[in-house]
Amino acid sequence: MAQAPHKPPVARSATHAGQRVERAAQASTQAQAQADGQRIAPIARPSPPARRPSRVTLTLVGLALGLLVALALATLQGTVAIAPLTTLEIMLRHLGLWWGAVHWPATDELILMQVRLPRALGAALVGAALGVSGALFQGLLRNPLADPLLLGTSSGASLGAVVALVLTSAISLEWLGFSLVALLAFIGALLSVALVYGLATRGGRTPVVTLLLAGVAVSALLTAAQTILIVLETSLQQHFGLLFFWFSGAIDVESWTQLWLVAALLALGIMVALWLAPTLDAFALGEEMAGHLGVPVERRKLLIVGAAALLVAASVTIGGLVGFVGLVAPHVCRLLLGPRSRPLLAASALGGALFVTLADLLARTVVAPSELPLGVVTALIGGPFFLWLLRYAGQRYRW
Repeated sequence: MAQAPHKPPVARSATHAGQRVERAAQASTQAQAQADGQRIAPIARPSPPARRPSRVTLTLVGLALGLLVALALATLQGTVAIAPLTTLEIMLRHLGLWWGAVHWPATDELILMQVRLPRALGAALVGAALGVSGALFQGLLRNPLADPLLLGTSSGASLGAVVALVLTSAISLEWLGFSLVALLAFIGALLSVALVYGLATRGGRTPVVTLLLAGVAVSALLTAAQTILIVLETSLQQHFGLLFFWFSGAIDVESWTQLWLVAALLALGIMVALWLAPTLDAFALGEEMAGHLGVPVERRKLLIVGAAALLVAASVTIGGLVGFVGLVAPHVCRLLLGPRSRPLLAASALGGALFVTLADLLARTVVAPSELPLGVVTALIGGPFFLWLLRYAGQRYRW
């Protein structure tokens, strides 16, 4: 086998000497660079990827923008045509931000500021109240079919309205813009929920099943009492039209004072609901597990029912009985955001407000100059949409 040629000692010495010279030159160059203040650039690290907005943020922003667009459409649309630029100038003038000359008729300003805008804002307040109360009741009862009008609120409010119409022939009462019908409907809704909760509570405990059954029973009794009054009281015959629209839902805002009071009650109810969001998350695990986590179960139940009842009672004062909103809005938002209560409550408020604002716009424009009951429109829109959700999105539903 052939062997590699053997280098003589002189050649190997020359090679080693050359390597030592190269290393010495390289070390001298580095020392000179450091002496001159030159630094070797650090290795560039890749920058972290840009943080994308979360699904919760995108959903809430989208609902808020949609609500603003719906309010603008509801303000612009009506039997009397008002130019969009004129509408904007009138609003800016009332906000103290317009100093130009008034070039529009006084009737346009009256229609916009006393009819259209209050009604659009009232519809948004009613929708937000029903959306949040629906999410609260569904979280408390752990039942996706729970509705804000379930625990006797609708029947109590209806009975209060009927009693008010019976008394109007003898009593003429108004408080801060609210008629006797609105006042007694508000009181009736709260008292009916208090009655249901009191009947369902035994030994300091309020089982969910008992609460549901008591709500069904009390609702039936109050509805029967309301029917007896309508049949026997002949003075109600002249109010059948008002009763029909009130039972079917209709936004009725007569003054800005009403809006401010309902908005204050809505803000209070939503703040309490957001504070109770961790409790609702704990209730999703069951009452026993929530108790092990340190949640005062019975006290928090009472707070949840009280907040939801306050929201429903506030909504009936200016909207009557509007169905399907508190059922559809939380369902849609739960499909979009999942079961976490705090973003669900915020999205339910915006989604309910958007839904009712658009429904009220359709109710007063589709058959203009006549008007459809708001509850009919919400049922016609919400019913098929809800069935579609259950059919095609039910597999993604998480409780």
